[in-house]
Amino acid sequence: MQHLDRNTEPANFASTGYCVPSESGDAGKRAANATGSRKLSGGLKQRHVVMLSIGGSIGAGLFVGSGHAIAEAGPAAVLAYVFASLLVVMVMRMLGEMACAMPDSGSFSTYADKAIGPWAGFTIGWMYWWFWVLVVPLEATAAANILNGWLPQVPVWELSLLVTAVLTVANLASVKNYGELEFWFAIIKVTGILIFIGCGIAAMSGWIPSVHLTPWRTLTEHGGFAPRGMAPIAGALLTTMFTFLGTEVVTIAAAESENPAREIGRAITSVVWRISLFYIGSILVIICVIPWNDPDLTRLGAYQAVLRVFHVPYARVITDCLILVAVGSCLNSALYTASRMMYSLGTRIQAPSFVTRTTSSGVPANAVIASSCVAFLACASNYLAPKYVFDALLATTGAIALLVYLVITVSQLRLHRTLAAEGHLKVKMWLHPFLGMVVVALIAGAFAVMLCSEDHRREVVATLGCSAALAAFGYVRQQRRRVKAHVAGAGVAGGT
Repeated sequence: MQHLDRNTEPANFASTGYCVPSESGDAGKRAANATGSRKLSGGLKQRHVVMLSIGGSIGAGLFVGSGHAIAEAGPAAVLAYVFASLLVVMVMRMLGEMACAMPDSGSFSTYADKAIGPWAGFTIGWMYWWFWVLVVPLEATAAANILNGWLPQVPVWELSLLVTAVLTVANLASVKNYGELEFWFAIIKVTGILIFIGCGIAAMSGWIPSVHLTPWRTLTEHGGFAPRGMAPIAGALLTTMFTFLGTEVVTIAAAESENPAREIGRAITSVVWRISLFYIGSILVIICVIPWNDPDLTRLGAYQAVLRVFHVPYARVITDCLILVAVGSCLNSALYTASRMMYSLGTRIQAPSFVTRTTSSGVPANAVIASSCVAFLACASNYLAPKYVFDALLATTGAIALLVYLVITVSQLRLHRTLAAEGHLKVKMWLHPFLGMVVVALIAGAFAVMLCSEDHRREVVATLGCSAALAAFGYVRQQRRRVKAHVAGAGVAGGT
């Protein structure tokens, strides 16, 4: 089997009958060399990737947002988490199949480029970048609100800019800084969740004398398991599905590790137990301890409400610290992911060439700075512009999770045969292509539910509209490049 490193493509890949020629091969490498760029660093260690794969899918949504999902659907919200988990596990398995064969910092954008066409990689790459750039002001504001509670004399907007600036500097220094920050962020998050689940098991088993729980009655005496019927589960499913967005970041980060294929393989194969333990375990504890209609679930957040029932002192401080860590982790990942996606687009000649330039330590500094500048502008609009302006920007990424999952699935369905024929499959999708087709149907169903829901219709229309505009631009751009290449080739042939 041919050895593949971070910058190697499978042999004869462009020769497949169904694959649209990509802009990312030799042309991209020549453009990168012409601008003086270097390869990305391989500075992430195994422990960094391991903890990133464990903690990368844990955001503030678990500690706070889960309460809103339970309040919407009742105890049956756990079904939404189970269904969303199954979908994410299958999508990650498909992404892992491609990422182990072709590790790349562009991840699914690069694979869409190869499987569907440059216009598809261009579209999903820039949409994904835009999503993470807009995540920065959201997470920075969340962190600033917590810090403002401890430092009320400092305005929230100053704290928001300070947090963003600190993490930007950390991302500029070295990829090891990103990995080290995420390593400790993940340890804190995982430790907190395990202690939370352990306390829940102890309380329900009667091992905490001051806490008297009746889990079965909590689940059934407030209107039953599904007090509002099965319809709200669909709405909760959409909420939980977007909670998992970020799991795929490990395939982007692992491309900068010492052994990308091995680290990605390990991360993908462990995704099932990670999601099951941290998300399903936490939700089960919450719905067994707190009635779904308890206002504290949404007023305080799920974790804080449960800790109050357990009579844990300083419950608010503890949950605020956990949320701050989760927010810091998400903000750190947002800057990292946005910069690497922009760098990958640059190497494929789908972004300005200056973003491919790297420092001596292998950091795409221009891509980091460009992404941070846009993030700072988004932060400013969040505070200075009318609320509807930032809400309109957010709406353009409201359905990005479904779009990313759909692109991953279609890319895997188209690339599987070629990768298998050339012997590059180290991680294989289960029951190919049947499960892939099931995922496509589920995603299509989720889009349909969003379009029929007044709460989500604006988001899906804005996201698909923005994506369609980018796709049209990318397709026209792709055709122009083909014409130029044909004319240049004809000129060379005529000259000879």
